[in-house]
Amino acid sequence: MADEMMVKELEEVVVRFSGDSGDGMQLAGNIFSNVSATVGNDICTFPDYPADIRAPQGSLTGVSGFQVHIGAGQVYTPGDRCHVLVAMNPSALKTQIKFCKPQGLIITDSDSFEARDLEKAQFKTDNPFEELGVKQEVLEVPISSMCKESLKDSGLDNKSILRCKNMFALGLVCWLFNRSLAAAEKMLREKFAKKPEIAEANIKVLNDGYNYGANTHASTSTYKIESKAPKSKGLYTDINGNKATSYGLIAAAEKAGLELYLGSYPITPATDILHELSKHKSLGVKTVQCEDEIAGCASAVGAAFAGALAVTTTSGPGVCLKSEAMNLAVIGELPLVIVNVQRGGPSTGLPTKSEQTDLLQALYGRNGESPMPVIAATSPTNCFDAAYMAAKIALEHMTPVVLLTDAFVANGSAAWKLPNLDEYPAIKPPYVTPDMAGNWTPYQRNAETGARYWAIPGTEGFMHRIGGLEKSNENGAISTEPENHNKMVHLRQAKVDKIADYIPELEVLGDKDADLLIVGWGGTYGHLRLAMDFMRDHGKKVAFAHFQYINPLPKNTADVLRKYKKIVVAEQNLGQFAGYLRMKIPGLNISQFNQVKGQPFVTRELIDAFTKLLEE
Repeated sequence: MADEMMVKELEEVVVRFSGDSGDGMQLAGNIFSNVSATVGNDICTFPDYPADIRAPQGSLTGVSGFQVHIGAGQVYTPGDRCHVLVAMNPSALKTQIKFCKPQGLIITDSDSFEARDLEKAQFKTDNPFEELGVKQEVLEVPISSMCKESLKDSGLDNKSILRCKNMFALGLVCWLFNRSLAAAEKMLREKFAKKPEIAEANIKVLNDGYNYGANTHASTSTYKIESKAPKSKGLYTDINGNKATSYGLIAAAEKAGLELYLGSYPITPATDILHELSKHKSLGVKTVQCEDEIAGCASAVGAAFAGALAVTTTSGPGVCLKSEAMNLAVIGELPLVIVNVQRGGPSTGLPTKSEQTDLLQALYGRNGESPMPVIAATSPTNCFDAAYMAAKIALEHMTPVVLLTDAFVANGSAAWKLPNLDEYPAIKPPYVTPDMAGNWTPYQRNAETGARYWAIPGTEGFMHRIGGLEKSNENGAISTEPENHNKMVHLRQAKVDKIADYIPELEVLGDKDADLLIVGWGGTYGHLRLAMDFMRDHGKKVAFAHFQYINPLPKNTADVLRKYKKIVVAEQNLGQFAGYLRMKIPGLNISQFNQVKGQPFVTRELIDAFTKLLEE
């Protein structure tokens, strides 16, 4: 049979690891994506966490998934459906089979398909594959019992031994795709550096899984994905969006010569930013886990007044609680970055799932006329640049800024080239200057930007007060004069509007004479870009415009959009950005594609919907 083994070369492959939330599927998926990145493949990942904090073992609601898309060329999405599905128990099989291609391969732990396991997954027969109508090739492997045999002399207890079964599955997948185990072994030794016996147990099982595939010829073919387009030279790492956001904020503080302060309260899926920033005290980062969301934001407002790059992080429910303190930053005209990692709502909603439903909240979810710039990250790696630019705008224009990411880009990862900060634009806050002393007032403004000058408390000659009550534009004293309030409202709005002069213009990809313009914003970039590329490859005249800067919109937005007879705005809400564009550009004829499923778009569905629009 060895002579029949074939190594097939693929352009791309999608692998989905799934199992109980305690089965280590996230770790297995992360290691496999890292190993793939080290050989030059482009990657995009999608961790799909269960919403339950700790669902019963083996239950349908406790299934945790991790999907990774590996490509020889550039990869934009984690893929619609997988070529290989690892299903560690019946519940994983039942809930995840819909993500597997009809011609795909399913790998199961046959030891976890006993009668009681099938009962937990609510199967009605003792043949789950027949009951589900499974047509894919199924590779049933006794993973649990082989782990026990492998580690019987390790000295570990039974529970610890079974925790290694994710590494057996990973080893088998690494064999299937001709992946060297050296990088995986290195990652395991680093992860379990304080528990070397655990590291070595996982490594042994990893190798046993690999050898099982090689020795039994588990599949008639193995596969390789050779990188077609060499990446530009540099140091790369696999990074997720929350970590990239953290690094972008640190970089901005370094560039501005300021200390970074984070006032936050834990909330899924934003908490990892707090975790990451807390590791970097050596870089002048101060993190405070406050008693609630309000305190987190209020403390950041205080830090901004004191002269720091101030940040608060949260998700949609937390923004509701922070809104009064955010408004204090608006009226005080203080630099503050509010990171909203969007999740499914309303209320507690779907804490581990992804949506784009907080856009109007970010734009208008405060009392009074309270304009605030809004930026949306487009990918896990773009979170670095988006965070950097959010901080730059906040500091240079003396305003709070909302940075929207979402659970998909925050938890997803991609290969990221470490940037050269010398290539990033300078950050120059509008500080008061010594010659202003004596004639300065708190709302004296830069004529070009409309931003008020920043006087750090303790600067001699610049004692002042700001606060939540409206102040006189002339002298900074509390004022209830109608004309003064009207003037201050207009000045704050004009300051935000002028930011359009300092952001990139809107770019359009694809056909200049397109019959359809696809429009998106934020984390849907990859799926919409892939849909456009596919349609153009099949003879359709389409173009694509994606928004990162939402308030203010790029200066050329109206001119660009008015060129197209057919426009479709695709977003993961019921039409918030489409409505915003209609308000900003009256008379615009817009179609909509809207889904609110808590899951990323399916590219095939986008293509079908956009093609139908073209044919109308």
